[in-house]
Amino acid sequence: MKQIKGYRILLLLPGFLLGACSGTKHLPEGERLYTGAEIVLEADHKIDERQIKQEVRKVVRPRPNSSIFGMRPKLWLYMAIGDEPSTRLGKWLRERGEAPVLLSDIRPLATSGIIDAGLFNMGIFDSHTQAEISENQRTANIIYTSYVHRPFKIGSIQYAISDQRIGEIIMEEQDNSFIQPGDNYNLSVLKRERMRIDAQLKNSGYFYFHPDYLLFRADTSATAFTVDFELTLKDSLPQEALDVYRIRRVVIDQDYSLQTGTEGREEILRHGEILFVGEEHEMKIRPEVIAESVFLNPGDIYTRKNHSITLNRLMSLGIFKFVQVKFANSDTTALGYLDVEILLTTSSNRALRAETELVSKSNNFTGPRMNLSLITRNAFHGAELINLSMAGYFESQWGGSEKNLFSYALNPQLELNFPRLLVPFPMKSSGNSYIPRTRMSLSYQYLKRVNYFDMNTFQLKYGYTWKRSARNEQEFNPLNISFTSISNQSEQFTALLESNPFLRKSYEEMFISGSNYSFTYNEQAVPNKRVQYYLHTKAETAGNLFSLANMVKGEQLIPEAPSTIAGSVYSQFARVSVDARGYYNFGNKNRLVMRFFGGVARPYGNSSILPYNKQFFSGGPNSIRAFRINSVGPGTYLQESENTGYFQLGGDIKLELNGEFRFTIYNFLKGALFVEAGNVWLHRSSPATSGTPFMISSFINELAVGAGAGVRIDLSFFVLRFDLAMPLRKPWLSEKERWVFNRVDMGSSLWRNENLVFNIAIGYPF
Repeated sequence: MKQIKGYRILLLLPGFLLGACSGTKHLPEGERLYTGAEIVLEADHKIDERQIKQEVRKVVRPRPNSSIFGMRPKLWLYMAIGDEPSTRLGKWLRERGEAPVLLSDIRPLATSGIIDAGLFNMGIFDSHTQAEISENQRTANIIYTSYVHRPFKIGSIQYAISDQRIGEIIMEEQDNSFIQPGDNYNLSVLKRERMRIDAQLKNSGYFYFHPDYLLFRADTSATAFTVDFELTLKDSLPQEALDVYRIRRVVIDQDYSLQTGTEGREEILRHGEILFVGEEHEMKIRPEVIAESVFLNPGDIYTRKNHSITLNRLMSLGIFKFVQVKFANSDTTALGYLDVEILLTTSSNRALRAETELVSKSNNFTGPRMNLSLITRNAFHGAELINLSMAGYFESQWGGSEKNLFSYALNPQLELNFPRLLVPFPMKSSGNSYIPRTRMSLSYQYLKRVNYFDMNTFQLKYGYTWKRSARNEQEFNPLNISFTSISNQSEQFTALLESNPFLRKSYEEMFISGSNYSFTYNEQAVPNKRVQYYLHTKAETAGNLFSLANMVKGEQLIPEAPSTIAGSVYSQFARVSVDARGYYNFGNKNRLVMRFFGGVARPYGNSSILPYNKQFFSGGPNSIRAFRINSVGPGTYLQESENTGYFQLGGDIKLELNGEFRFTIYNFLKGALFVEAGNVWLHRSSPATSGTPFMISSFINELAVGAGAGVRIDLSFFVLRFDLAMPLRKPWLSEKERWVFNRVDMGSSLWRNENLVFNIAIGYPF
């Protein structure tokens, strides 16, 4: 990502939009462009017009050409290219345009009938819709006027199930019904209720049941504008739909091929009650590993839940490219039994992956990055994954006070991933669709900061990840050790540390040994949810075991003379952070995002200052975008730009609020308006003298505030972001002069250079 001063690029956008004309110039003679439909409701009772119109618009066809601010760039592109472009570029551009939707394409009478059908499904059983064409010089729209009555409401629902067992099962979860007395009648709700009951019966062993076997009989004669329901079974049901099915036999073929199938192979190996095709020496994966992910066991009643869990867990092992579960009636004389055949096709054992990217950072350092990975699947015949990677990058500064400086790094890493929890005591399987994992990694990084220092970092990590549902994930790393040493320090770097004791202390404490836990709750994957929430919390501690050992030996902890491990001072601290977000989704795919980040860390015992990489920072493309990266705080401290390309001051406490409205400009081109506030502070007990410490009575007056606008190229799999922002409040100024929005002077190059911050980044900031 890159952060530079400027505003000219963003100013090109209005010119592009203004250049896109309406697209009506080249319409055929006598034709008019269809611009959409207007819905008018006429009713003799009070109705919810907004909701009814919203549902009616869903069924009106065709859709008019897309437009933005009254312009139709896709239509203009299609018309400007012409009917038969001769070049590849012309054909490519025409395919991305839109053909005109003409008035002659519209069938108002047919659409009126579709609207009445849609109103019927909403409980407006007796409606009448008329269409009127409104024409202008080159455009036309249709006015649909629907004469409606108030929607019918649901009165009561009775259950008249002819099969006693099925009736009892349905009544067990009656409270979960989507049909509630007093709600408006809606056909889609009835369909959802049938699907719910079908899923309930599938989880009770009714393998061959189908939603179409459930019938709702409606009665509107009892009370005006009220419909009563009676739920019944279809008169003639196949016997198999009324039987509860159990699993008789489970056969697994872990070497299934679409070409050869299973012909000529016999099930030889038995693991518990599960049969495996092939001999023991042919098994690529140990049978017990596969059996742990199979929840369809002989003798159990079939449930769709266990069926889905089996599929998901087998695919989640990461070693199969094909998984199929087939059911067939048992060939025995006993009725109500299913034979299960699980067919598995393994992926290639090894894969080589190479990734390259151009990294551009906000400190003006730019360069290529490469990552080579050798992936070994099923390393120990237990679905283990080994990833041996080598990453490296080179970066050089193009501008700023440190021009012609560069750095490079090499980062080999070995990671082992086990599809189970490796713990010293037995654990029962969680019984959900998600496989818990154990990860171990060993990595080394060599970093060369030319004209400053060489840094060597070793890291060892051991931990677990698990999920209870698609929305939440937990990670616990009981062992997280990193050791960093600095060598070849230049005189310039030594002088910088000598002039800043706080920074010097941060770089001295380079041994970190601790553990951390994080919890993530994420609703962004939940479809059609108006308000989605995201929460990520993380807590970590370090140094406590070493300090406990020293206390047992009778040694006293003195931060001024800290203890060492292998000749290096070890860090002791506790750190907690919370990242909470809310996403409000509008019907037109626009969204409002609010974010709060709060973090606090405290060095203690063997440490008086946090390690540099555990401090909090504020400012930059993913923080407060009106300020350069890591340049805000601590407190009212103003960081000088010179010699901060590598080294910025952080804090022990961080508070940040972000608000962003995201909207669509044109197809994959998105826009955003945002405002942000925040800062970092030190504890009052910190030995650093930079800025003001955190105090409840004054921290609000020390918040930095910024606002701006941006555009994004959103291709779903890749997002390129451009944001232009300016500060509204500068906490380092005197208290009465901190608000600076009244000093905006776009015409001054000096003001622009000092206040406009242009950010280029990959991905959304939050």
